[in-house]
Parts: sequence; structure tokens; C-alpha cells
Amino acid sequence: MIRIVLADDHPVVREGLRAMLSAEPDLEVVAEASSGPRAEALAAELSPDIVLMDLRMPGGGGVDSIERMATAALPCRVIVLTTYETDRDILRAVEAGAAGYLLKDLARGELADAVRAAARGETVLAPSVAARLVDQLRAKPERPRLSERETAVLRLVAEGCTNAETGRRLHVAESTVKTHLLRVFGKLGVDDRTAAVTSAMRFGLLD
Repeated sequence: MIRIVLADDHPVVREGLRAMLSAEPDLEVVAEASSGPRAEALAAELSPDIVLMDLRMPGGGGVDSIERMATAALPCRVIVLTTYETDRDILRAVEAGAAGYLLKDLARGELADAVRAAARGETVLAPSVAARLVDQLRAKPERPRLSERETAVLRLVAEGCTNAETGRRLHVAESTVKTHLLRVFGKLGVDDRTAAVTSAMRFGLLD
């Protein structure tokens, strides 16, 4: 039996989803939530296989909840089920750890099959979403490569250290720190320290 938590702020939507999924012999809706935080609590308490998550709900939800569940290493897999398919929404949800991104216009059989596939460990995407995601990933800039010393300098900058403090921590001259930073700026395509740190974090270079 595949156990499911529904997260949507519209009761009529939850009722419809419950009816659709409960008609399948191998699917069971074990709880409903009207916000992301409530869905997180239910996922931690009930350990469902799947959480069907709307992206935008009053009280919080969507990407933030997906990220928190991923960070907490909850065993459930989250499928976004939404009416929104903007490029930004899709990419953020997938990067946060969503196992799927579906639109609410799909048929009952398609939804049931997607839930089963996600429970098997597969990624499930609406065809239009998959196409847009591929286009985004193709257009995404290549991840810059920083040297070990450049990364060390940028980490200290991210901590709020001045060039002089960074030099003392790394046992190099302040002029050497400036040289490393100029190289980092060039590789990241930025002009200042704040932008460098922000860009490096976006690319995961300071993890």
C-alpha cells in the first residue's frame, strides 16, 4: 500500500484528490494538510511514502517545505501538484528536492501512475514541465571552477572577514588576498565581494 499525505489549502481540491486516489486499490490517503508546515509535521509523524504538495498556500508551503523535508531526511518523496508552471517555480522545486512536478489538469489514471512511479524512486514530470526544465538546464551557465585557495579566501569573505583579516588567517599578504579575489570576480562575472559570495553560494561552491 502506498501511503499519501495531501497538502492543499483548498478543501474541495483535497476532497477530489482523496476520491481519485482512494479509488485505486494500492493507494491510501492517510492525512490532509492545508499548509506546508502542517504537511511537514504530518510527514514526520506518519512517515508516508508520498506527499502531494501544492506550491502556494497561505501559512507557508511549496519550495520551503520541500527543502525542510529534504534537510530533515524524511523518507517520503514530494510531488508538486499545482496549476503553476513558470520556469522559476519548476526549477526551484526540483532543486529543493521534489521528486515530481505535475499539473492539476491530469487524469486520475495519470495521477495514480505518477504516484506509483515516484514511490518506486522515479522522477515524474508533466510533459510540458519536462520540456521547460530541459530548456532551463541547457541555458544554465556552466559551474565556475575555483582553486582551493580562491575558495578558502571566499569562505572567509563570506564570514565577514576583511582582506587583512583573511590574509592573517591564511598566512598570506593582503595583496595576495586581493589578487585571489580579483580572479574570483573574473571567474564568477561579478564586480564586488557581496556579489561574489552570492554567486558562489548559488553555484554551490561554498558547500
